[in-house]
Amino acid sequence: MAIATLIKSIQDIMRKDVGVDGDAQRISQLVWMLFLKIFDDKEQEWEFTIDNYKSPLPDRFRWSSWAKNDEGITGDELIDFVNNELFPNLKELATTSGVSEQGRVIGSVFEDAYNYMKSGTLLRQVINTIEQDLDFNSSDDRHLFNDIYEKILADLQSAGNAGEYYTPRAVTQFMVDIINPQLGETILDPACGTGGFLTCTIDHLQKQVKNPDDQKTIENTIQGVEKKPLPHMLAMTNLMLHGIDVPTKIRHDNTLTRPLKDYSNKDRVDIILTNPPFGGVEEDGIENNFPKKYQTRETADLFMALIMHLLKKETGRGAIVLPDGFLFGEGVKTAIKEELLKNFNLHTIIRLPKGVFSPYTSISTNILFFDRTQATENIWFFEHPYPQGYKSYSRSKPLTIQEFDREKAWWHQREENEYAWKVSVEEIIAKNYNLDCKNPHQESINHGKPEDLMKEFTRISQRVKGIQDELKTHLTESLKN
Repeated sequence: MAIATLIKSIQDIMRKDVGVDGDAQRISQLVWMLFLKIFDDKEQEWEFTIDNYKSPLPDRFRWSSWAKNDEGITGDELIDFVNNELFPNLKELATTSGVSEQGRVIGSVFEDAYNYMKSGTLLRQVINTIEQDLDFNSSDDRHLFNDIYEKILADLQSAGNAGEYYTPRAVTQFMVDIINPQLGETILDPACGTGGFLTCTIDHLQKQVKNPDDQKTIENTIQGVEKKPLPHMLAMTNLMLHGIDVPTKIRHDNTLTRPLKDYSNKDRVDIILTNPPFGGVEEDGIENNFPKKYQTRETADLFMALIMHLLKKETGRGAIVLPDGFLFGEGVKTAIKEELLKNFNLHTIIRLPKGVFSPYTSISTNILFFDRTQATENIWFFEHPYPQGYKSYSRSKPLTIQEFDREKAWWHQREENEYAWKVSVEEIIAKNYNLDCKNPHQESINHGKPEDLMKEFTRISQRVKGIQDELKTHLTESLKN
C-alpha cells in the first residue's frame, strides 16, 4: 500500500472516533502506536544480537502480545487494557529505578502520551492496518518510514503550530553540510523538535563509519532536548530508524530550565545545530536561570545565550536559524550580539528570503554560522535569491537543497558578488550591533520624499472621488429614465 494511502486510511478510521479531535490528536495517536510497533520489531532483533537480552516490558505489554493478532482483544476490553493497564505501566518506566536503557526510552516517550480513541473496535482496525502493512525489520519497510515520517510532518504542518519544531529539510541539510560534523565530535540540538538536524547529522556521519565501534560513537555523541511530547516522540522514533537503537541522549525536557551557572566544562559540546522557537515567550521565572544582562522571556534570545555558553572554547562551532528581529533588535539582543562578536567569530550570515517557513510564518529568517576560534573581524553576508520565476516559496514549491549549490560554491572562495558582501565588525559596532545589513549590490528604490508622496496620494484620492461622484450621477440618471 502506498504511504499516502496507508496514512489516509488510518486517519479515516480515526475520524470516526468521537475521542479524537483534529489532526494533531490523530497524529499523536498514530505516532505512539508506530513507536510501540517499531520498538517491538527492534526487540525481536535484539533478542538475536544482544546476549541474554531481557525486555523491560512484561510479555503482556509487548506489541506482539496484545496487538499482533488481528482477531485479538477489541471493543471495550481493548480500551480498558490500553487506558488502565498498558499506559500506566509504560509511564511508570520514566520514574522506576533500575530500569534498562531501553525501558528509560519507553518511559520518556510515554511520560506525556495519551490514548485519545474511545472506540476499541476502531482502535483494533487501526492496529490491524499498521500490523498488516508495515514490518520494520524489513529493510524496504524501514526505508519507507522516512516517507511515513515526511507525510506525518506534512500533516502536522496542516494542523498548525508546527513551525516551532519543524525546519525544512533543505535548510537542515545545508547547515549540516557546511558545519561538516566529524566522528567523535559531540553534537547537540537543544530544541530538537522532530529530530531533523540530528537525523541529518547521523546520515552525514554514517559515511565516515568503518567499524561497529564507529556506530557506537555516533550513538554516544548525538544529543537532543525537546520539551513537547509529540515532537519528542517523533524524534525518538525517527532516531531509532536511523540506527540509534537506544536514543537515551534525546531528552524530554526544556533546556532553558537549567541555570546557566550549573553547566560545567563536561557539558560543553563541539557542535550545536538548531532552529530554536522564535516569537515565543517562556514562563515566568525561566529568565532567572540566566545572567542579568541576558534576562528576557523571549525564547530565541535565551537559546542564543545558552548556545554561546555551551560551545567548547577554541574548537566549538555552531549554526542557528534566527528571525530578522534578532539582527536589528535592541536591549537584551544587543548584549547577546556584543558577546557574540567579542568572544566568537561570527563569520557568515545567510539571509533567507520570505516564505522558507511557509505556511506557518512569512517572517524572514537567517542562518548564523560562528565558531570560538577568535573574535569577529568581518562578517560575510549572503542573500539567498529566489529561483527564477518565483515570488515566494510555498508548500507545493518549497526551498530545495540544490538551491544552496550557489552558497556552497562561494563558501571557500569568499568573493563579493551580486549576492555576497562583507561588513567589518567596526561598522557593526558603530551601528549599535545592528546586523541587519542590506545588500549593497541590489539597486535600492527611491520612493521620493514623504511630503511629495503625500501630495501625490491626495491628488489621486481626489481624482478617484471625482470619478465615483460622476458614476453616481450617471447611475441616478439611468435609474430615473
